[in-house]
Amino acid sequence: MLSHQFALPFREAAPYINTFRGKTFVLAVSGETIDNGHFPRLAPDINLLVSLGVRVVLVHGIRPQIDKLLAPHGLARQFHHHRRITDDDTIDIVKQAIGLARLDIESALSAGMPNSPMHGAHLRVVGGNVMTAQPLGVVDGVDMQYTGQVRRLDTQAIHSWLANGDLVLISPIGYSPTGEAFNLTMEEVATETAIALRAEKLIFLIEGIGVLDEDGDLIHNMTAQQAEERMAAGLVNEEAQLYLPYTVRATREGVTRAHLVSDSDDGALLTELFTSTGSGSMIARDPLVKLRPANIDDIGDLMALIRPLEEQNILVRRSREWLEMEIGRYTVLEHDNRIYGCVAMHPFHEAESAELACLAVAPERRNSGFGELLLRHVEYQARTQGLASLFVLTTKTAHWFIERGFSEMAPSELPEERQRLYNTQRRSKVFAKPL
Repeated sequence: MLSHQFALPFREAAPYINTFRGKTFVLAVSGETIDNGHFPRLAPDINLLVSLGVRVVLVHGIRPQIDKLLAPHGLARQFHHHRRITDDDTIDIVKQAIGLARLDIESALSAGMPNSPMHGAHLRVVGGNVMTAQPLGVVDGVDMQYTGQVRRLDTQAIHSWLANGDLVLISPIGYSPTGEAFNLTMEEVATETAIALRAEKLIFLIEGIGVLDEDGDLIHNMTAQQAEERMAAGLVNEEAQLYLPYTVRATREGVTRAHLVSDSDDGALLTELFTSTGSGSMIARDPLVKLRPANIDDIGDLMALIRPLEEQNILVRRSREWLEMEIGRYTVLEHDNRIYGCVAMHPFHEAESAELACLAVAPERRNSGFGELLLRHVEYQARTQGLASLFVLTTKTAHWFIERGFSEMAPSELPEERQRLYNTQRRSKVFAKPL
């Protein structure tokens, strides 16, 4: 039993480990995360990502570090439209703040004490002048001076470092061709970096846990369009407001997924990346859940999905050869490119009816509404073929179908062709629903 409990997380994580190996992740860590002491807890998990073959670019912020250095010098904080106005004195403070933040980050990533998660690790942290910047200029009559924006990224240098197994550390400062330094925002730098590198993921580590709905519950998944709609309606909680626009832009411009993950919940980063449920909010350009026709390459996944139900006598046993012959009748449900459900439809055109068969959903997703999606899909398929009703044979799930509009009928009411195949020993109950 103990062995099973130990092995289970590894089995769940294995597909993600395989998928992420060699992929580029851009992690964005705020200056607050460094300043409040949360980063040392994140460091072992970041190190683990690199050891698993993930190519990690870490972008950090420096807002509180700048503020703490301004006060002793008698300098005031100056902002316009939530952007810091960086004058001659402030740009010198920015340079100091970057040095302090980088030292804290590199120190935490270098820790390898015995009995620690990073014992024996030799993570190399590299970085340099890879960010070309330009001045933001005059905004609404206000000269932003040494506040800048990203102009260009040296992706060749970054890819070279990543290919060597190094972690690339990028600070929110860029240089012009004339040698001037410009203060940038962490959010913009992380987003532009993810887009330029065509990263698999852009991950913001934030003070909250992600995007919350009106009841205060975490929204685990949403499309870029859904995120835009929430922003337009003013339905984004304060912790996510700053970051959500950047996740939308990143996914609109080629980044596969963007995430908002807690910086203080121990293990939240790994949970978000290596479990099917996650711990934060994931934003994608397209819907994460999709239905598609099954193909021959799905046979292994289908068998793994339905075998436990066959062993419980919930589904009729189907051989691999039978599935291969009937694969054209099956639809699979994918979530984030992994199959979590399936269903088959067998039409009986002379009877103007269709059978819904082999409806199966993975145990860990049975409360996700996936069964409903598969049922509605079959109903739609049957309607488009001009069929008038849908029926199902079941021994264990009668109430589920009754709750969704099915009524019991006698096996003798089945289409004649289907009656001949009825298993009198199994004695399945028959339920039908008009379409």
